Amino acid sequence: MAALIARPAVSGQYQTTHPKKVVMVGDSLIYGYGDTEGGGWVERLRRQWMDPAQPGPIIYNLGVRGDGVQQVSARLEDEFKLRGELRRRVPDILVLSVGLNDCARLGRSTGRPMTDEATFTRELDRLLDQAVQLCPTFFVGMVPVNEAQMPYADVLHFSRGDQARYNQIIRHACDHRQIAYLDLYQRWRSQGDDWCNERLCGDGLHPNVLGYRTLMTEVSSWSPLMQALS
Repeated sequence: MAALIARPAVSGQYQTTHPKKVVMVGDSLIYGYGDTEGGGWVERLRRQWMDPAQPGPIIYNLGVRGDGVQQVSARLEDEFKLRGELRRRVPDILVLSVGLNDCARLGRSTGRPMTDEATFTRELDRLLDQAVQLCPTFFVGMVPVNEAQMPYADVLHFSRGDQARYNQIIRHACDHRQIAYLDLYQRWRSQGDDWCNERLCGDGLHPNVLGYRTLMTEVSSWSPLMQALS
């Protein structure tokens, strides 16, 4: 993909278009924590388009470990507006990935969730409504945890049952707004427990190198996003 693509203007002259700019905002799945080889799926994707001779979209990794929906919502607009690069330009595409940290339970497996379902639904609605006003938006879902490795950091309990409920909330909210949703939770669960656990770090929470390789393959074959990037 060329850095500057010549296109005929209305006047018959030629004008140039700049590479698409993509902001990816979310938690550790965006940040890439656990991938000691490639830095995560966002970084792996970014590196494909780093050759000045054949550049592609410009990708900004704005993942923050531990972020929940409220934290992402609070920083979204500022993060977006600061990534235009050129004067009076803003990014072309927004990719969100958040929700896992919200469904963690504190202290014990039956403890209160970090963000209860009603609050999560309300805050997610606010985040998505905000996002679609900025630019075309896509959502990458969470991957299933390994419950046998809980609690995480001796205090946070994650369960697939909780994940399934929050995943459904996300799917419904995205469908309602016609936001393309990559449902990694269901995709991975369909492969079985052993397959999933092989792709997670020893903490039972973050994908490992194999996990991020798998994510890279899935995102690269996700036609809604790839078509938008082309």
